[in-house]
Amino acid sequence: MKNAVQLNDTAWLTQGPPAKLLAVLDRDGEEARVVGGAVRNVLLGHPPGEIDVATTALPEEVMRRAAAAGFRPVPTGVEHGTVTVVIDGTGFEVTTLREDVETFGRKAKVRFGRSWQKDAERRDFTFNALSVSRDGTVHDPVGGIEDLEQHRVRFIGDPAMRIAEDYLRILRFFRFHAAYGRGAPDPDGLHACIVAREGVRKLSRERLRAELFKLLIAPRAAPTLVVMAEAGLLEEVLGGVPYLAGVANVIAVEAVLGFEPDPLRRLAGLAVSIAEDAERLWERLRLANVEHERLASMADGWWRIDPAIGESRARALLYRLGPARYLDRIVLAWARAGAEAADIAWRELATLPERWQASVSPLKAADLIARGVPKGPQLGRALAAAEEKWISAGFPNDASALQRILDEAARGDEPHSGGAPPHQVRGRLRRGPGAQEN
Repeated sequence: MKNAVQLNDTAWLTQGPPAKLLAVLDRDGEEARVVGGAVRNVLLGHPPGEIDVATTALPEEVMRRAAAAGFRPVPTGVEHGTVTVVIDGTGFEVTTLREDVETFGRKAKVRFGRSWQKDAERRDFTFNALSVSRDGTVHDPVGGIEDLEQHRVRFIGDPAMRIAEDYLRILRFFRFHAAYGRGAPDPDGLHACIVAREGVRKLSRERLRAELFKLLIAPRAAPTLVVMAEAGLLEEVLGGVPYLAGVANVIAVEAVLGFEPDPLRRLAGLAVSIAEDAERLWERLRLANVEHERLASMADGWWRIDPAIGESRARALLYRLGPARYLDRIVLAWARAGAEAADIAWRELATLPERWQASVSPLKAADLIARGVPKGPQLGRALAAAEEKWISAGFPNDASALQRILDEAARGDEPHSGGAPPHQVRGRLRRGPGAQEN
């Protein structure tokens, strides 16, 4: 395999802000190339996405040239050789070539250099060491093109050394395999990941979450997660035993319903059965509060859902949760039930929000006050009871039914039995289909 090939389509390089940036940096004794993911994506036939640039120029020279050209240079990481250059509102990370002096994990001692080969050898995987000059020449110092053609994720050099430099590379190995790989993972890389798997414990929770979420939405997430589980890696990441059939079924149901891949929903399929699981993942992955609440909602009562609940109880659940969280819970219940992704009865439950939407509750506190209910906690309880009666009665809008519901609530009568069970999320009463979900 030649170590340089020519791109057929260079429009993304020769037009717009990328062309302006390269024209400024790639001259007068300095060289600049696009590196990393953009090159990989273009070779795979995808849009380049975020464009990063490497250069022989020192950070101070990058700043000087960018400012002279009317761009906005931002010293985001000058000590590491990185400057962000903003052109026409688009930011580009420009990093000076580096080479290792000493390596001890992520705190490796480096110096700026001018060797593209040495800079490439510092990177993680062969296809991430690809670079492209502004004339469309792709430089391949470590065999990345062949690995892309073979759908193979391969570490540069000794996998154990690459992993010791940053244990996040364990997750990146599997994430890239889920995105681009075929068949079994590279055996040398897999072995190194297994040996070093306890290093995952040293990663920050934010980095762990970010990489796991990318893996979960990759095209081959399900079989890759199986490999990770067999290697003992998933328990290190999740802090619990994974449910592989659950996530595979969630992925299948998403596909049948035409849903976009959702990392949080897939995480629930993989690792959430009860509320305590949501709490553990919140802490372990440092999830945002809205993500934690959504996971907790999926964990809350999914096992009570199946097509046998009928349309009226499904409507009650949809009203209380709102469409987004209703669908989350239906998808998880469907997946955990092990039903076929094409199951018609489950599909009827999942498509209910397309067919039915409740009106906003017509019950008002003023109506209860007029019936002698005093303001304060008692009024709140009476209004909640009235809404439960309204839901159990099938969301009536006729005046006589509403009058009866208000009279019963004012007297303190219990809601009718036989209606929908209270699937409320930890005591938060949602008034109407209006509860917009995250």
